[in-house]
Amino acid sequence: MNRKIRNIFGILLFSISISQISGQETRTISLDEAVDLGIKNSKNLKIDAAKIEESTAQLVEAKNNQLPSLKVSASYLHLFSPNVNLKTGGSSAAGDLKINDVMYGSANLSYPIFAGGRIKYGIQSAKYLIEASKLSTENDKEAVAYNVSQAYNNLFKASQIIKVLEENLVASQKRDETFLKLENNGLMARNDRLKAQLQTSNIELQLLDAQNNYSIANINMDLLLGLPESTILKVDENYISENLENQPTSYYLSQAIQNRKDLQALDYQRKAASLGSKAAKAEDLPSLAITGGYVAADIPGFVTVTNAINIGVGVSYNLDNIWKKNSSLLKSQAREKQLEANNELLNDQIKLEINKDYQNSSLAKKKIEVYERALEQATENYRINKNKYDNGLVNITDLLDADAALVGAKVNVINAKADATLAHKKLLQSSGILNQ
Repeated sequence: MNRKIRNIFGILLFSISISQISGQETRTISLDEAVDLGIKNSKNLKIDAAKIEESTAQLVEAKNNQLPSLKVSASYLHLFSPNVNLKTGGSSAAGDLKINDVMYGSANLSYPIFAGGRIKYGIQSAKYLIEASKLSTENDKEAVAYNVSQAYNNLFKASQIIKVLEENLVASQKRDETFLKLENNGLMARNDRLKAQLQTSNIELQLLDAQNNYSIANINMDLLLGLPESTILKVDENYISENLENQPTSYYLSQAIQNRKDLQALDYQRKAASLGSKAAKAEDLPSLAITGGYVAADIPGFVTVTNAINIGVGVSYNLDNIWKKNSSLLKSQAREKQLEANNELLNDQIKLEINKDYQNSSLAKKKIEVYERALEQATENYRINKNKYDNGLVNITDLLDADAALVGAKVNVINAKADATLAHKKLLQSSGILNQ
């Protein structure tokens, strides 16, 4: 049985060594580097960049409305034996006019000088919407940074658990060798030795699960960072050693008011909606433009017109506004009310989110203290049981239970410290200062 276990472990080590020499790249990466790569290669942020380009195009369109409009047209018509009857001064004259071709062209220029503010409001509104798009992108960067931190945290926990289990497996295998010698010398019962080997097998299974979790976490990180899926990532061993002291809740609330990009983006959207209402009101006003044009026509054998230049002032007013309600204004005012309600809702959500994350962060730190005490207790319990077992005062089951409890306590401490680090970063994200 002992030989079989060693063969399994040897095959496992061989498989790992083969995977490492099969062209896979191994890369040590810190959390800050991972966040930078995640932001650089985020698919969501690429979508946000396209949205900013769309908002910029809307600004260009709004600015185009204040530029002169020039339209040129020309036509050629062929007539089939028309009847031409000219009347001048109340008398009719008929001739042998044969008109078969008509050519004419025109150029019209219009320059807006007053549109009730619609053009000005449209340009400023488009600028606000660009700023809102940029701030939404910054808010998404915070989300990307936290997602990367979460994935990094999972990778760290998986790697540290593998270390603990590997150390425990080596110790358990050495113990199995010792117990086998004792059995061969008649100093240990066979069932006690088998109990110890069974625990070794359980540790091997736990190690396989941990290695599988690490592989999944590694692939997830590769995809988030835009790296080849075969890249093996090594995390920073000092990831959980940073200072995690919390400020008072009021500090994070004030930081959120100043730094939450989604809150700032909503403010720009509200400004744009307000200008939209002003532009809608301007539809009830007439528009005024300077106009100019040029006309040329040629009807062979009849008339030729050239240099027909004109200039004037054009006034446009939609009389429908007298009896029709301004639906654009109603829609814009409804949009303002909606954004105002969204702003109040978002402020409430931020307060709840920060208070919840603050409590979770505090709880995670308290769990570290509890798990560290449990580790001290498990260590002392194992030492006592090992000493008693060596002196024949307890059986093998008590020793193995103490050993399993010690391994579990070590894993719990690692998980607690990593979870506390992640909980603190979640609090920073809720405050809008994670990337700072």
